Amino acid sequence: VCNFMSHEKCLKNVKIPCSCIAPSLVRVPVAHCFGPPGHYKRKFCTVCRKSLDSPAFRCEVCELHVHADCILFGCSDCRQCHQDGHQDQDTYHHHWREGNLSSSARCEVCKKTCGSSEVLSGMRCEWCGILAHAACYIIVTPECTFGRLRNMILPPSCVQLFSRNFSKLHCFRISENLQTETDEDDDVDGLTLGSAKDIQISTDSSKQTLKIYDGNDAVKRNQFRLISVPRIAKNEDVVEAALRAYYINDDHQDYELQTFTQQALLSDDVINRNDAAEDSNLSSVFRESVPEAWIIRAKPKEEEVIRIYPAWLKVGMAYVSLRVNKDSTTQTVIKEVLPLLGRQTECLQNFKLVEVLMGSKQVQRMVLDSQELILNRLKDIRKTSVRQMNQTRFYIVENSKSVVRVHLFVGGLPPQLSPDEYTNILKDELAIKTNVVSVSHVYQAQGAVVLEISCFSEAERIYMLVKDTTINDKPLNAVVLPEVLASKIPQNCCPLLVFVNPKSGGLKGRDLLYSFRKLLNPHQVFELTNGGPLPGFHTFSKVPSFRVLVCGGDGTVGWVLGALEEIRHKLVCSEPSVAILPLGTGNDLGRVLRWGAGYSGEDPYSILVSVDEADDVLMDRWTILLDAEEPAEGGENGLAEPEPPKIVQMNNYCGLGIDAELSLDFHHAREEEPGKFNSRFHNKGVYVKVGLQKISHTRNLHKDIKLQVDQHEVELPSIEGLIFINIPSWGSGADLWGSDNDNRFEKPRIDDGLLEVVGVTGVVHMGQVQGGFRSGIRIAQGSYFRVTLLKPIPVQVDGEPWIQAPGQIIISAAGPKVHMLKKSKQKQKK
Repeated sequence: VCNFMSHEKCLKNVKIPCSCIAPSLVRVPVAHCFGPPGHYKRKFCTVCRKSLDSPAFRCEVCELHVHADCILFGCSDCRQCHQDGHQDQDTYHHHWREGNLSSSARCEVCKKTCGSSEVLSGMRCEWCGILAHAACYIIVTPECTFGRLRNMILPPSCVQLFSRNFSKLHCFRISENLQTETDEDDDVDGLTLGSAKDIQISTDSSKQTLKIYDGNDAVKRNQFRLISVPRIAKNEDVVEAALRAYYINDDHQDYELQTFTQQALLSDDVINRNDAAEDSNLSSVFRESVPEAWIIRAKPKEEEVIRIYPAWLKVGMAYVSLRVNKDSTTQTVIKEVLPLLGRQTECLQNFKLVEVLMGSKQVQRMVLDSQELILNRLKDIRKTSVRQMNQTRFYIVENSKSVVRVHLFVGGLPPQLSPDEYTNILKDELAIKTNVVSVSHVYQAQGAVVLEISCFSEAERIYMLVKDTTINDKPLNAVVLPEVLASKIPQNCCPLLVFVNPKSGGLKGRDLLYSFRKLLNPHQVFELTNGGPLPGFHTFSKVPSFRVLVCGGDGTVGWVLGALEEIRHKLVCSEPSVAILPLGTGNDLGRVLRWGAGYSGEDPYSILVSVDEADDVLMDRWTILLDAEEPAEGGENGLAEPEPPKIVQMNNYCGLGIDAELSLDFHHAREEEPGKFNSRFHNKGVYVKVGLQKISHTRNLHKDIKLQVDQHEVELPSIEGLIFINIPSWGSGADLWGSDNDNRFEKPRIDDGLLEVVGVTGVVHMGQVQGGFRSGIRIAQGSYFRVTLLKPIPVQVDGEPWIQAPGQIIISAAGPKVHMLKKSKQKQKK
């Protein structure tokens, strides 16, 4: 069935379940979260065990890889990352996934190599990452401790999410702009795709190729599997081959093949004509060349044995088997099952029977009516699809009065309104039903609210509607938020909140998002293009202690620190320490805190270990108040610049004059062709080119501005650029202040409450500073600055440039210092 290979002498050690049995061994079915199809080199499909040569799918939450036409047979055994309202477990077991390990992988038990690049081999726990042979992993103690990263992982038992109607992508906030029509396509072509590749193999004239449908649903969608059988095959051989094609290991005597003519198919298929037209064979003139089509049907039975799983009842067995006949109803089944589970004293009305379809992409639950005849139900499912019958289970569940609470973050609203005004806007724009929807949190400064919704269908309706709504020409955005149960977080656990900006620098953010979701709980990883930093901080607002990792450039770090400043008073842990993984072009703050000049593909696991071992340091932040006397008319190139901001936060540096002008030109170039700016090297090349164009220009900046430091006027030398620096790294790692001792000034530090003021005489001087041949001209050091602009001048703060109209600029210390994480010096112990 699944191409598993083994030596004869090793057969007794085989512990890997076949693809056709694997679903029956899953304790709690959890659907997978498939991203768009991609090319995965040297990986193998978990269903058919062959290598992934064509575009295939991978789960965004666990290590599952499957072919497009194997996706329907995948087993719904993804990692359980949250409670879905009713499970309550405190001990965790390893979540084993087979194969796709690197060839250098070593077994935890026997210390020998357990990976392979030739076949699926070896097992890996998806929480703690330990590796073992298929024969050895049985010996490993079943409890999982989450491994080296346990203090940073948000334990699944502390996260609650009512996710019934939302797709997995919504639950894990995985941006859908990547989802290029995959959901529609693979349902139509999924089965015909893979089957077509088998057709070429059977050019042998002694064989014939048959189309096999597994029920009415497959006929309607025109999804078939192709099987190749000898021309003189017996009927039961064909049935057996057909069952094998659908990964069903039942007795072939319980099934039969029904034929139906091609004409019948075409007339039935009028509704789905668009599907049929795509398959050129169907509309071909030569009817004879079309392989015959058959449907697998289950033979009717007088009685059957079904398994009933005791959902989350605390009983010591996996399931009970029960014989049902044509008179058995849901009610009689419950009545017979309860004594077998030792619950005979309880009232039947307290229980219900739930039919669960364990699809790899979605787990669907349906409560059965108490008078429903069980055999008829089984017959209907098999008629629809024999494969679906194989993935269907029955659970007996206690009727609990479970309260539904879906939390929906809605951003993009007009800022600074009262809670009532927000409620009215939502009533007008989204027609929310106030009996099931309430506004639980309001973030006025950011124009965002969090809704608590007690009805699944209403939550889904609002979520879909928000995506198409704009208010004052600004689109709204919605994010489904998990609820973190702070009281359940273990004592020594300090979970890591990860923000990734996939647009930063070299566009490496996509891969990092994927890696961090795998290594941690996906509920602690947030994509900044999806609602900004606020959804993440809100989710962690009740967590007693946590740390933050920001993956992005200096601008991204400033954005997250700014959001933290605004929301700090609403967090239980009001001063989380922040680490940086630099993805931008400059990354000066990342350099100062020893996180490096930029991410170049290091192992994400070792990055997390470094964050865990990092030292806490303090850093000053500064507020820049811009008070223009008149609105800026136009920049130097005659383009009207956007209205400049009034108050800006600064972490690294602020420049006036030539360096801001270069920044502005670079910024315009990137806006025009963003696709070209995907490597740090290219970005720097553009900077150099822009700089060379400015070499011959002379500007007398010292005549156009006045500077006051701590209430004293300061005489400016002849310069073209004035730069205020908070950290000892500027313009991608240059030391602008210089290392010479100077009796006039104190030695700069990032937490001394002082800024250094430095001048540059032009592009050539800046180039010499970048090359390390010179330093800037030291002008002043202080904690309060007033700059008077006499004409419009380019200004940049932490790499964000604009043209500032004449007026005043005041720079002063902002609120409390922030806690940053500095990578510790000692080498990691192996």
